[in-house]
Amino acid sequence: MSILITGGAGFIGFHTSMALLDRGERVIGVDNFNDYYDVALKEARAERLLARENYTLVRADIADKDAMTETFDRHADIAKVVHLAAQAGVRYSLINPYAYTRSNVEGHLVLMEAAQTLENFKHFVYASSSSVYGANTKLPFSVEDRVDHPVSMYAATKRSMEMLSESYARMYRLPMTGLRFFTVYGPWGRPDMAAYIFTRKIVAGEPIPVFNNGDMRRDFTYIDDIVTGVLGALETRPEAEDGTPHRLYNIGNNNSEQLMRFIEVLQEALGIKAEIDFQPMQQGDVKETYADIEASTRDFGFKPTTPIDAGIPRFVAWYKDYHGV
Repeated sequence: MSILITGGAGFIGFHTSMALLDRGERVIGVDNFNDYYDVALKEARAERLLARENYTLVRADIADKDAMTETFDRHADIAKVVHLAAQAGVRYSLINPYAYTRSNVEGHLVLMEAAQTLENFKHFVYASSSSVYGANTKLPFSVEDRVDHPVSMYAATKRSMEMLSESYARMYRLPMTGLRFFTVYGPWGRPDMAAYIFTRKIVAGEPIPVFNNGDMRRDFTYIDDIVTGVLGALETRPEAEDGTPHRLYNIGNNNSEQLMRFIEVLQEALGIKAEIDFQPMQQGDVKETYADIEASTRDFGFKPTTPIDAGIPRFVAWYKDYHGV
């Protein structure tokens, strides 16, 4: 049996692949190595994965139907999919919205079509996002909440993925689980995320942009906790209710931190005082995120264990090592 991981050279995909390889699984990673952020970082992750036994890398776009059909035909023993590939970033969706419909909607559709043709297929786990909660003001965010008011193209495409999954689970009895991730950070993280941006600028002596004049909160979730949630969900195949084996879960730290507190911990880890450039709220952003994880704790024992006081120093240590700071 093989497990296919899309976005295999991405941040979460890299760590999830490593965890699966550590427990002896055969992993097929798919990634198109696009240039949304530093390709060298993706290549460095891939290099470490390719050094592991039982790892296969496919360089392809998930929205390329022919390439995905060939991949699934060549690896007929695929029993599970962990679909993490996506066009990420809230602000970039204002610049290039078509990248989001191609990757997040068409790519998701291509993968579901391929998976539902496999005779012994067991489970399709995919990455959604806390962004789907959009303009919601009730906190913490619960999977039972309505999510009808996305505030960005990125959020709209992630919600579209959830709706498409619901339809495929109903039509084909395809077992599907969607995971709404909350602000992931940690070693090998994405350069377009706050931890990386702030660290790079602080080290360079540049001011860091802080939106909404710092009045923001995020449920920062350390990568090891995210991976624990992914693996827990992967092993928890949803039972069909009303003929639809589809579940949604929040994967977050269950602790909404003030952004300024996050910056304080980062400064302490670096030993450098940050120069802060306060800016107004950006279009597409939300003021606060906060994950209710009752369902994920109940169904597969998800319990995050890493506060930012422990996670940020680990990220900083990796950053210094990777960049030779």
